[in-house]
Amino acid sequence: MKELFIKQLKINRPVSLSEAENLLEKQTVSNFISTVNWEEFSYQPKVSFRIGHIQNEIWLKYYVVEKYILAKETRTNGDVYKDSCVEFFISADGENYYNFEFNCIGTIHLAFGAGRGNRKFVDPEIIKKIEITSSLGSQPFEEKTGKFEWEMMIRIPKECLAYSNINSLNGLKASANFYKCGEDTSEPHYVTWNPIKTKNPDYHRPEFFGEVFFE
Repeated sequence: MKELFIKQLKINRPVSLSEAENLLEKQTVSNFISTVNWEEFSYQPKVSFRIGHIQNEIWLKYYVVEKYILAKETRTNGDVYKDSCVEFFISADGENYYNFEFNCIGTIHLAFGAGRGNRKFVDPEIIKKIEITSSLGSQPFEEKTGKFEWEMMIRIPKECLAYSNINSLNGLKASANFYKCGEDTSEPHYVTWNPIKTKNPDYHRPEFFGEVFFE
């Protein structure tokens, strides 16, 4: 099982999303999402991420290089996993977990529960508090083929952990996994940070999350 230390970023004033992105790149290390768990889905885009926090926000940035990009879903809590998508699942209590899913134009899916079949959506009004910027913009598009490099910066306030009683991220011990997928792309893929030992692709398996420690 992998472990990840999530650094508390040093800032002393409110900052814009672009300033946050700059601070994240200066103060954190890059981590790879590079585990191919299922032979029949062997395509492996190049994916990495940086993560940090400022007590009441999680800052997360993804870097992706892939052959196909797709962004059709525009509905909050829609099927973003079918598009070019990056995901972050986290559990603070060892039982229930949040699935933060983002397609490459920043459409968000966010729910909570103990398993795939028992999810509660987070209120879209709360989800609106997440700030996102993508180098691919925010407008939907059909699949494009080539060699694409894109980045996405995400700022998640702790209010988005709406079903948990978390006063501060400082010192939080949790479990998590980070993913890249694209179910409806020409080369469907399911790449993970921590390995998942299941017969078929399944990201909703908290027993295969890695350990994360917030400074």
